[in-house]
Amino acid sequence: MSVVIVGGNECMVCAYQDICKKYGCKAKVFPKEKSSMKKKIGTPDLLILFTNTVSHKMMLSATHEAKRCNIPIARIHTSSANALNAVLAEKFGTI
Repeated sequence: MSVVIVGGNECMVCAYQDICKKYGCKAKVFPKEKSSMKKKIGTPDLLILFTNTVSHKMMLSATHEAKRCNIPIARIHTSSANALNAVLAEKFGTI
């Protein structure tokens, strides 16, 4: 299974990937906007948007790509590890 995380804190990238690894997911994290993000998203099982720390343009780009590829989207206001754990537990079951 794979997860794409858009937004969040740059210093938490490794923590986000470790949390996803506990749920058996491979994670791609995009904390800042990059021009090639659309091409690198691919077709994950879940797209997670940290809405508090992402630009409006980046959010629109990610949601457009997700809708085009029929990828489910989880929107989280905070970019904390606990919020990520909660979403992954809901989607993929507890550890």
